[in-house]
Amino acid sequence: MPLRFDLDYNNPDLKFEPLVDEVFGELQSSFLEMPRGDGFTDYATFERGYQALKRATNDFTDVTTASIEAAVLVAPISFIVFRAILGFTPPEWAHVTTERTGVQVDQGAARTMDRKIRLKPLTPRALGTTLGDQRLRAMIKAGVETLIVGAGVAPDNPALVHRLDKIDTKEGIKSLQPIADLGVPYAMLLYERLLGRPFASHRDAVSERVGEVVEGAIKDVLTDAKVSFRETKRAERIRGFDQAPDFIIPDEFNPVALIEAKLTEDDGTARDKVARVQRLRTLREQSGKDYDVIACIAGRGFKVRREDMRRLLQATDGKVFTLATIPLLIENTRIREYKTR
Repeated sequence: MPLRFDLDYNNPDLKFEPLVDEVFGELQSSFLEMPRGDGFTDYATFERGYQALKRATNDFTDVTTASIEAAVLVAPISFIVFRAILGFTPPEWAHVTTERTGVQVDQGAARTMDRKIRLKPLTPRALGTTLGDQRLRAMIKAGVETLIVGAGVAPDNPALVHRLDKIDTKEGIKSLQPIADLGVPYAMLLYERLLGRPFASHRDAVSERVGEVVEGAIKDVLTDAKVSFRETKRAERIRGFDQAPDFIIPDEFNPVALIEAKLTEDDGTARDKVARVQRLRTLREQSGKDYDVIACIAGRGFKVRREDMRRLLQATDGKVFTLATIPLLIENTRIREYKTR
């Protein structure tokens, strides 16, 4: 039986359902696994920061700017633990700091500070007079002031909920102390987790690396075969294309193949990628050229709409590769003309 890459997609009698089933069978969900990345904080490290914070604040009875700073000096990851208590993202903490202290902390600076600490979470550090240290001190000060106030009175609008209206900060430091002493009931822990989504912050931090899984597999195959290729940058403008494809073989001046690559768990994003591939096919027809239009895909997002997969197969003449079939990429496309190994 011929592979889907070799069929005649101009044949009106071609049966697409088995082909769609074939691709769907190869696609696997990847949302359960994520890259660790350099800045991933494991629980053992986080817990050491928590203990340092607990000691410096005398079991959270002396929560001051000075006591939090003392914990951060010994174990910088304490800064991240304190952020977790507040329930803020780095940009949110930066915004609160600017409002409360007048020290300008932009989102980029807050993210950079957060990442640097996660890269060296347990390396003691001193706080000097640099701009970064001034911002860190200001963020701690703003955090302590925010925590002391807590959720305050209920919002006048019943449709609103205060960000600090949670078990460990609702009444400020008074709420935090019994939680630190006694531990959190499991049901409440699960509720807090529901609000925040497990691994949400880490997934956001490594979202680009998650997407690089497919691109990495493509580059490995091309490199192993010594194929010349051009990988475009995000939002790069390439003459002749309103949106540059992810890969051009060998280059935009004499292309024999264009590749769109995508890993997605979301069907809306998958549909957008299908539309981009169709657009590349239209541009090929309008230009009168004969390069291959190729899609390399992964993730459950592409398994939702059968009609979208049919459109993708038609636009690529069946040249739809998954992580399971990317090793077949070169021999089943015009890329083989540039193989030197």
